[in-house]
Amino acid sequence: MFSMFYPDEYLDSTYEIDFEGFYEKGIRGVIFDIDNTLVPHDAPADQRAVELFERLHRTGYQTMLLSNNKEPRVRSFADRVESAYLYKAGKPKRGGYVRAMERMGTTRETTLFVGDQLFTDVWGAKRSGIHAILVKPIHPKEEIQIVLKRYLEKIVLHFYLKKK
Repeated sequence: MFSMFYPDEYLDSTYEIDFEGFYEKGIRGVIFDIDNTLVPHDAPADQRAVELFERLHRTGYQTMLLSNNKEPRVRSFADRVESAYLYKAGKPKRGGYVRAMERMGTTRETTLFVGDQLFTDVWGAKRSGIHAILVKPIHPKEEIQIVLKRYLEKIVLHFYLKKK
């Protein structure tokens, strides 16, 4: 019943993903959510995020920030990490994910998605046929609509972890 929301992987942090291992398996593009995936909600890109994107680009990855946020927030983050971006992406609709792959020149088989929310990030990636990694939120401070969704996410994650 909840399987459409299940991530392919569930990890503690974006910063523990073996991106080099995924590259060896043929992944060439990574789509990221920003808030609570790379930095706390509304925080600017920090040194850890900058270093991650530098590493990804050195490895040969195309990167894309896919956010439902407004352009000023997304653009300032993207400029700091030197990544392409799409704002007001309409996640979980497939359109933003498809446009991200088109811009990166990747396919669903060669793209990875990383985000912190099941009902927007992961569901949209899964609907688009992209390997989806769910990471735990970096910080508990979130907008009220996200806080409410987290209660429902706990139920889905309970069944996901039970199945694993």
